[in-house]
Amino acid sequence: MLTEILPFSFELDTIAIAGASLWSLALYLGFSSASEWVIHQLNRWFNFAERSLYTSQSEFEKTRKARESQNAFYASLFSIVPFLVIGALFNWGVEISLGPSWGISMGILACIGSGVYELGRRDGESSGE
Repeated sequence: MLTEILPFSFELDTIAIAGASLWSLALYLGFSSASEWVIHQLNRWFNFAERSLYTSQSEFEKTRKARESQNAFYASLFSIVPFLVIGALFNWGVEISLGPSWGISMGILACIGSGVYELGRRDGESSGE
């Protein structure tokens, strides 16, 4: 279908996309404090950037709650971008060092390991240790 619309063709390496996605999920889970920090910083930046668009304080305060909620949503969506980039680098490193068939396998193992780590970390926080 895309070849009918676009005058050129391009190929997507679906294995690389799957491997990078698995690695980014593993990194996002394993470094959840870093992902929360990224979300917080993006939310601050979005709120600051949007504040500069308004000239009057009353107009700014009128829709503040809705805009801050929307900015928090956008921040949570865009927070995955650094992890996608680093996940793609991890996947590339694994494919270069171990071979092309290992990227997804190691990504699945990393997801399982980081998921178990995150469950243990949250359990440790809830028990008060």
